[in-house]
Amino acid sequence: MYPALNGDQLRLFNDAQVNTIHEGVVRLLEEVGMKVKSKQAFEIFEKNGAIVDPTTEIVKIPRAMLEKAIKTAPSKITIHGREEKHDAVLEKNRVHFGTGGTVCYALDFETGQRRPTVTHDVRDLARLVDTLENIAFYVIHTYPDDVPENDVDVNRFYWAITNTTKPIMGGMYTMKGLREAIKVSEMVAGGAEKLRERPFVSFITLMVSPLVMDWLYTDFLIEVASKGLPLAVPSEPLAGATSPVTLASTITINLAESLAGLTLTQLVNPGTPALIGTTSSIMDMNTGTYVAGAIESSLINVGFAQMAQYYHLPLYATGGQSDAKLNDAQAGYESASQAMVLGLSGANWIHDAAGLLECCTTVSYEKTVIDNEILGNVLRVLRGVEVNDDTLAIDVIKEVGPGGNFLANMHTASHFRGEFLIPKVSDRWNRITWTEKGSLDAHARAHKMAERILREHRAVPVDAQVQAEIRRMFPGIKGEDL
Repeated sequence: MYPALNGDQLRLFNDAQVNTIHEGVVRLLEEVGMKVKSKQAFEIFEKNGAIVDPTTEIVKIPRAMLEKAIKTAPSKITIHGREEKHDAVLEKNRVHFGTGGTVCYALDFETGQRRPTVTHDVRDLARLVDTLENIAFYVIHTYPDDVPENDVDVNRFYWAITNTTKPIMGGMYTMKGLREAIKVSEMVAGGAEKLRERPFVSFITLMVSPLVMDWLYTDFLIEVASKGLPLAVPSEPLAGATSPVTLASTITINLAESLAGLTLTQLVNPGTPALIGTTSSIMDMNTGTYVAGAIESSLINVGFAQMAQYYHLPLYATGGQSDAKLNDAQAGYESASQAMVLGLSGANWIHDAAGLLECCTTVSYEKTVIDNEILGNVLRVLRGVEVNDDTLAIDVIKEVGPGGNFLANMHTASHFRGEFLIPKVSDRWNRITWTEKGSLDAHARAHKMAERILREHRAVPVDAQVQAEIRRMFPGIKGEDL
């Protein structure tokens, strides 16, 4: 099982403020409501006692309905890997980091130039994630531009499932594609029931800010929930644009939207494993554009995490992004700041934490490797400092005595690997040695690491007969298996 660590050292709100935000959520859902554009969802809400207006498509969710959904939804969700050692248990303040977003561009691994993403990016980034120890899961974060829209979903999930044994999550683009992705997953699992017992795939739906349930995403939600598979129900208000500019209000509307989605999952299928979530950020008031690397985005996520823990609901959160165009200093400090803040919040499933640049439009193989090291630093902080007789080492100090040293002591040899984070990308050599090694910067060192992984690594394979049957059943899958 992935060695998740506990966060929640960073808290924004006192108990009274938590209650104030909760009451704000209740008021929004009871007094304003959600515009529900899915006919299926509208009828489900109406049948279960929501206050509905067919003319405006507004659905108002009573407090009792909301509270029942929160109690019915699981407070603990396991999203499995194909290998059990990668299982991710989401509850309380257990922290996991992974990839995320869906970008349309990559910095080409050979040329470094920005280009449209294709199916081999889905495959190769999955292989990279499969080896990087601090990345717990693979949210499929590239859109394959080289296949027709109707074949995008099946390609994304097929190439992900066959190239990593870590938990997989993804968004969808068509209902046909969603059903094909589920079918492929069932075939790999050995049947629909086995997939429900150990779901190694999960899905992302989306509420639209402010206060809208889009017909397509909402129908996806109903489809996934009806099958009892895990799904995330985030929303993405932008402070100053699709939500009020104040962060407290953005957190509140974000909660209302996501909890409305959670409520629908429980009306469709009580007990559906659903993650409330946030992909929220701010609008840059100079440019009028979305900002990915803003620290305010992290504050929204931290506040949301505290509320998720108040509701005892697992959380799909966002952090570790950058607006930089290259793997430069900005990419490093924005990603590290966000990842550290989100880790300390105790958010459970922190996506977008590896590889993203340029306002979440571009993925970088090298940045994925660098971010893995950033996440290792965050996880080391979350592990904290262990205090006991052995770690205090009073007897060792007495043995060495004043003026001695501890380098050759067995206590040092037995503890340093566990006590220190030993970096793989960072350079700690003196200048002479660094020069002898080629004077490489972090990007170049990460490139060499990624190059070796892509040359040598293959994930534990899916059964060859199953793969062949999937390829026969879905001829729209593009590319050759490794």
